[in-house]
Amino acid sequence: MSGVEDSGAAPLAGLKVLDLSRVLAAPWATQILGDLGAEVLKVEQPGRGDDTRGWGPPFLEDGSARPDAAYYLCANRNKRSLAIDFAQPEGAALVRRLAAEADVLVENFRTGGLAKYGLDAASLRAGNPRLIYCSITGFGQTGPYAARGGYDFLVQGLSGLMSITGRPDGVPGGGPMKVGIPVSDLFTGLYATVSILAALNERGRSSLGQHLDCALLDSQLSVLVNQAMNYLVGGVTPRRLGNDHPNVVPYRDFAAADDYIIVACGNDGQFRALCRLLGLEALAADARFATNAGRARHRRELEVTLAHAIAPWKAADLLAAMDAAGVPGGPINTIDQVLADPQVAARGLLREMRRQDGTPVTVIGYPVRFGRTPPRYDLAPPRLGQDTAAVLAERLGLDAAELERLRAAGIVQMAEEAAA
Repeated sequence: MSGVEDSGAAPLAGLKVLDLSRVLAAPWATQILGDLGAEVLKVEQPGRGDDTRGWGPPFLEDGSARPDAAYYLCANRNKRSLAIDFAQPEGAALVRRLAAEADVLVENFRTGGLAKYGLDAASLRAGNPRLIYCSITGFGQTGPYAARGGYDFLVQGLSGLMSITGRPDGVPGGGPMKVGIPVSDLFTGLYATVSILAALNERGRSSLGQHLDCALLDSQLSVLVNQAMNYLVGGVTPRRLGNDHPNVVPYRDFAAADDYIIVACGNDGQFRALCRLLGLEALAADARFATNAGRARHRRELEVTLAHAIAPWKAADLLAAMDAAGVPGGPINTIDQVLADPQVAARGLLREMRRQDGTPVTVIGYPVRFGRTPPRYDLAPPRLGQDTAAVLAERLGLDAAELERLRAAGIVQMAEEAAA
């Protein structure tokens, strides 16, 4: 990473994280901690592992009988995989021993689901008061929905997000629409990470951990931001506007001669510059459109005029002219296009890693550049059970005979069995 001094110590070096989670929201949080240098031990179910290992195609072809899906690879780098059946008492005892020396534990089982194994927050924190125990569920540990399972799609609907996403009713393609990525999961993972770091900072003063209760619904509601405030302040229920912005005009997509482009005028000066570029000086001089409030009131008339003026332009030519004129805008890229974008390359966002067997896998890296202690890319997403033997020997002192006994009893699974 050009221009970055690597001090040799990642920001969270020395932090021990025990990850009992699967799918996305919680693994997203633990991957962030791993990127920042924490040692993350991912405990998975023998014979199956994280559900997302099978969520394909596509799969990473590595010659194994059970290749891992791309979905799993997106959220599980910088972790070591242990396959332990904690539904069995001996397996639960192993996890409790690992938790006794952990700084952070992250889990996303249904509310109360780990208590029967003695792996709930109260039980583990009784033996390790410094433990920061982070629970991620659909609806939290309290309230009438606490016992429900929570999935991203359900929360996007329940939270109101889908009521403001998609084209308006009465137009072709109108109706509620989920976002193209599982944003409720991802927002919750980000809030969980922020909260874990806050709790670690507080622990430096109190020497005590705490239980963090993170919920998909709570997190998604918190990021309704201006749409929720529009209702709380203005009393009008937001509705679907397609690609229109509820507050800023013009701030939407327009059809050029050969492609769609985005115009994003965030202030009056940018709007006037757009009008000059398009030969619409009279529009800029019209008192109805002089301010954003006026443009919002007369949105449709304004946008029709802009659409006619934009339609003859080639998309690339107009975007270049807008850039020169100081008018914010951009293309609507496909995924392959953005991954090949020179800005993405300049920022070093694509990272090639190699799994334990040498199989290469390219990942999208951590998105923040640190001036002195950059994120790490030490461990590619592991095979199921890849590190079971090594970690249990290192951390708990189990010898080869004891590991073989646990393996034969079906309590743990080793990497070679997982690949078979």
